[in-house]
Amino acid sequence: MLITRARALEALGAAILGAVVAVTATGVVPAEAAIGPSFVDNFNGFDTSRWYKADGYSNGSMFNAGWRADHVWFSGGVAGINLDTASCPGGCSGKPYAAGEYRTTDLYSYGRFEARLKAVKNPGTVTSFFTYTGPSDGQPWDEIDVEILGKNTTQVQLNYFTNGAGGHETVINLGFDASAGYHNYAFEWWNGGTINWFVDGALVHQENGSRGPLPTHPQRIMMNLWPGIGVDGWLKPFTYPGTKLTATYDWAKYTRY
Repeated sequence: MLITRARALEALGAAILGAVVAVTATGVVPAEAAIGPSFVDNFNGFDTSRWYKADGYSNGSMFNAGWRADHVWFSGGVAGINLDTASCPGGCSGKPYAAGEYRTTDLYSYGRFEARLKAVKNPGTVTSFFTYTGPSDGQPWDEIDVEILGKNTTQVQLNYFTNGAGGHETVINLGFDASAGYHNYAFEWWNGGTINWFVDGALVHQENGSRGPLPTHPQRIMMNLWPGIGVDGWLKPFTYPGTKLTATYDWAKYTRY
């Protein structure tokens, strides 16, 4: 089932809450900072000049986990994000699970955003690669999404938000299991008024603004893994399998246009 308008409104509150806590907790660079340059990160380690790890808070009511910095790790040229039952620093509003979120310190504008990743297969979860900005950056909520839902990892859900308005979900059949191996996911965000999404180099979807204005504000590049709560119609109920779940990322890349 696609995300409903009610879920989108709930997500707005969640995103604002998480972003406000994040900027308080981490000293995030404000929106007027210089737009980030092109880069390739092969995840050979934690590059603190480019990224930071969310720690000690939660993104809101829809997220049934709090963020722990140690749940984002690097080994052998791969970045991993764990989801488990560890306690979260500061309590994270009483969330029963802990997970990880990785964000750029800079904001990035029009260009090509890419990641090679392997998703989690488990109902109730989301493995993501996306861009986001919002009130903590002194901007409206703009977002461009690549989300793999653990209930069906043979599909990818694409979406965008402009000034908090979502409802542009598109589900693509992949033709493979995204949890069984690494694949490349990308989107091109053009100043001319299109967003193009790609899987393994093939164009799979385009938005041209006909369903609503496209994002215009520079955004942070982000990736996370999380279990949902109260959104069973979208994600299906989450049940912890008794051992940690891990999404892995081989590399991430941004090419400025």
